[in-house]
Amino acid sequence: MNFTTPLYSLFFACIFLLRWILPRLPFFPRWIPFPFLLVGSYLFYFSWSPKFGSLILATSVLDYSVGLAMEKSSARRKKGLLLLSLCGNLSVLGFFKYYGFFLQSANALFSAFGLSSALPALNVVLPVGISFYTFQSLSYTIDVYRGVIPPERSFWRYALFLSFFPQLVAGPIVPAKEFLPQLDRWLSWEDFPFRSGLVLLVVGVWKKAVLADHIAVLPDVLFQNPVFVSSAFAWVGVFAYALQIYFDFSGYTDIAIGSALLLGFRLTENFRMPYLASNFSDFWRRWHISLSSWLKNYLYIPLGGNRNGEVRTYSNLFVTMLLGGLWHGASWNFVVWGGIHGIFLALEKFFARFSLFQSAFDSSVFRFLYRCVVVFSVVLAWVFFRSPDWGRTQAVFSKLFFLSSAGVSPGDQSLKIFFGCLLLFLLGTWIGKREESRGSFTCWLERLPAWIFTCGIVTALVSAVLLSAESQPFLYFVF
Repeated sequence: MNFTTPLYSLFFACIFLLRWILPRLPFFPRWIPFPFLLVGSYLFYFSWSPKFGSLILATSVLDYSVGLAMEKSSARRKKGLLLLSLCGNLSVLGFFKYYGFFLQSANALFSAFGLSSALPALNVVLPVGISFYTFQSLSYTIDVYRGVIPPERSFWRYALFLSFFPQLVAGPIVPAKEFLPQLDRWLSWEDFPFRSGLVLLVVGVWKKAVLADHIAVLPDVLFQNPVFVSSAFAWVGVFAYALQIYFDFSGYTDIAIGSALLLGFRLTENFRMPYLASNFSDFWRRWHISLSSWLKNYLYIPLGGNRNGEVRTYSNLFVTMLLGGLWHGASWNFVVWGGIHGIFLALEKFFARFSLFQSAFDSSVFRFLYRCVVVFSVVLAWVFFRSPDWGRTQAVFSKLFFLSSAGVSPGDQSLKIFFGCLLLFLLGTWIGKREESRGSFTCWLERLPAWIFTCGIVTALVSAVLLSAESQPFLYFVF
């Protein structure tokens, strides 16, 4: 049930009406919408992955039980329970997501020594959203262990926290301390930001259906057959992918957050104009914020963070980003991509020790040039993320840096698509920057007469349908 399909619109309309009409009926208690949300969330998940509905239910039962058991346990027993949660969740994630990768790597290693592997080849299907809901569930048991939150006593509330359909398939990863308290608040129709939610939903549809799916043609051609394109096409394709993945993933996030707002829930912000980052650390404070926060709170800081000397700090950054890359997919390309970002962060932290580097930021010219270096480096690193194999990664970089006019060049239509999407990206970034500093857009939105707002939403939706490209799955659904 893709977010940009009519089926999702019908499904969401039914859930929306149940959410707000049932509590107003005199013979229903105020909490009655939440069980319906839970049932709806499982129906949504079954539409994606009917075979694996039991898997998310098992995860819910495991970590709900672990949380309750921790409440009156000794410190030693609590560690054992936390270990049970970690091993249970990570072993399931590891089997479904990394068994094939491990088998392939083991076979390559054994064959290098003239040996054969005894590991059986299995056709393992990746359950949709498993990387996201596994991390979300682990954050709950870790927070209960740390005493950050009390254990949740209601199973259906915990099950809804883990399976809430707007963010189930591809995030944001929402901590229990942010989601569960929202089930205790009673919101009337007038209390929730209806307009903001609707605008986010429409903007997300535009980003995905109009921008991401149109510009996807360019990187698809490049990464399918990099040897047959010119260097000019390679550069356009690489920057087009940087726009595609932003429009695609932030579009999904906008729809998820907008859908949740329309149901009376606030989800974690996931993007904050990442290509305006002033440095590499700032990029990760703006890109996939919920994952960055998870890696920081549950991996980087437990490893020691920056508390055990400079060398340990650099290694902690590198290991965290390496595992962050592996989280994205079972491929050495993802590992390398994560490792590259780990090196970027470590080098930046190393040079920040020197007063010369710090004083250089007093110059507006240096700050601008450094921003350009950051964006350029991030864009080049996307090559590892997008390439399906190591051979095509090498071929793309060969086209980028060993200039050649041989092969397919970007035509007029390709350039129109690229620069049109780039122009809309810059316009959206300018609006976002003004909103960040002044908050003027939100105030203006709330003051609009209802008929003008409605006409604007309808016009935006109709134009999105008319201008949309052939529908494609969201990129992050495979993670």
